[in-house]
Amino acid sequence: MSENAIETTGNTGDELEGKLPVSESGQKNKHHEGNIKVLLVDDHAVVRDGIRARFGPQPDFEVVGEAVNGREAIIKAGELKPDVVLMDISMPVMNGMDAARHLRNDYPDMKVIILTMHEHKEYIQGVIRCGAHGYIVKDVSAQEMINAIKTVCQGETYYSSCVSQMMYDDFSKSDRVTNADKVGLTQRQRTILALVDQGMSSKDIANELNISVRTVEAHRHNIKIKLDAQNSANVSSPLLTSKPDIVK
Repeated sequence: MSENAIETTGNTGDELEGKLPVSESGQKNKHHEGNIKVLLVDDHAVVRDGIRARFGPQPDFEVVGEAVNGREAIIKAGELKPDVVLMDISMPVMNGMDAARHLRNDYPDMKVIILTMHEHKEYIQGVIRCGAHGYIVKDVSAQEMINAIKTVCQGETYYSSCVSQMMYDDFSKSDRVTNADKVGLTQRQRTILALVDQGMSSKDIANELNISVRTVEAHRHNIKIKLDAQNSANVSSPLLTSKPDIVK
């Protein structure tokens, strides 16, 4: 595939393992009803054909169209109104991250999953910042791809396990995040703890993870309870006791 330059801006970091339990509004969405309409976006026909074949035995999925680059994906999305756009990163004319930003702004209810061969940290961070709802690698099983699509259609986010582990390994360079393993923090709590360590506010974290500020505050409260139980290990952070953002 062509390796177009990709510009990314903003903060880094995201949740980490498979599907995440909270939607952007802080609550689970209702289960998707009817067939799930999918738009395939990749600049290689053989890849699109292979993905399309995976949906053949699935009666509740419908591939409504294909596109060969990000710009065409935006046009086709407006015409076909898919529920999910399954899109590569590296494509000519417009890459998948830039297209995902446009789709997020123009069609906020439309879900975008990045399907790519890239597993590098800079790509993962770029996908998080562009507002995509999921990130899966192309060698995942057909069942995992189906699970990822169903998960985002329920208002959640989905990351392949290898992507989740890579991000957590990076966060674990922080001594406190490593110590957090000892107190049983969940993957989501570890992510929020790492972002707090970077000096991010609850509002910033909410924007970064596509969840509500109230959900972030609830997680910070639970993290503090767990860490305070280990005061002898000196792992509690004053950042977690700072004045929370005002929730309107």
